[in-house]
Amino acid sequence: MPIFTAFFVALLLLVVMTPVAHQWGLVDQPDYRKNHKGIVPLTGGLAMFVAILVASFVTDYWLKNDPQYFTAAAVVVTLGMLDDRFDLSAKGRLAFQFGVAAIMAWSAQNYLTSLGDLIGFGEINLGLAGYFLTLVCVVGVINAFNMIDGIDGLAGGMSLVVLLSVVFLLLVSQNGAAIMGPVLVISALVPFLAFNLSIKGFKGNKIFMGDSGSMFIGLTIVWLLVEYTQGTQPAMRPITAVWLIGLPLMDMAAIMYRRARKGQSVLKPDRQHLHNIFIRAGLSSNKSLVAILLLGSMYALVGIAGEMLNVPEYIMFWAFLLLLVIYSYVIQNIWIILRRLRRFGKSDIQVS
Repeated sequence: MPIFTAFFVALLLLVVMTPVAHQWGLVDQPDYRKNHKGIVPLTGGLAMFVAILVASFVTDYWLKNDPQYFTAAAVVVTLGMLDDRFDLSAKGRLAFQFGVAAIMAWSAQNYLTSLGDLIGFGEINLGLAGYFLTLVCVVGVINAFNMIDGIDGLAGGMSLVVLLSVVFLLLVSQNGAAIMGPVLVISALVPFLAFNLSIKGFKGNKIFMGDSGSMFIGLTIVWLLVEYTQGTQPAMRPITAVWLIGLPLMDMAAIMYRRARKGQSVLKPDRQHLHNIFIRAGLSSNKSLVAILLLGSMYALVGIAGEMLNVPEYIMFWAFLLLLVIYSYVIQNIWIILRRLRRFGKSDIQVS
């Protein structure tokens, strides 16, 4: 019942909210950074949030620490809607995001207590520092999913990859009773993706999730990952969770590093994200989507393999840092690399 309720409520709201979005001004119009056609409603995030909320109440299924989760989610969805409507300042968004993170860490007591054996000298227990590190992690993941939301299906598709990976790890770790949390989110996400990607039978009602949706998804994913990696019987190790969301994290880190080097605000929007690079290199939006989701799936598979094979946490950690350095270098020098590839006969690669 929770699954069907979330799915059908989301499906209904995605249709009903379209005229409401135009009345409220929650629409996205093409500009120098956005190449979509026409005016598109930004109510996908609100529809998903309400669907999960309704499904939880109606079926009497509650996510862990439900009042605090839904309070934090309501705040972040409202923040996203205000940003979609009025284009809030980066500092203002950041302040509210830290407030949401505080609800999760202090009020819900869903915070990092251990990082595992990251450096090979035993488990790193955080104590009081865990609260503050959780704030940084929550804000980081929220912005990582917000930044990756640039082409149809990308933020939703990446979220689907992460959530399905979480479900798999919960099942193999004999924590199947906990899968309803991510499954509930998946149930609300699927109808959104159908409309967003204009899949056959869902054409004619294009919808974006907006900042409200990408931040809501980011919050939900980090909430679940912290919950499943901490405690006496965690479903996965902390470093595994990092790999599951590795691509959005690395893309955000590389973008912020490049902006900081140029003396720009690290939260200033631009057209240098991974999806922008794929498109400028000559791939269509659909091909870029598939390529990035495959890349994100590879990160998740590395995390899953490391968890199932019990690869030492410090090896997984240093491998992640090494890949982060390589990723950042490639992104910083992507156009030089593409030009050199063209010289080696790959004439199908374009550099704009």
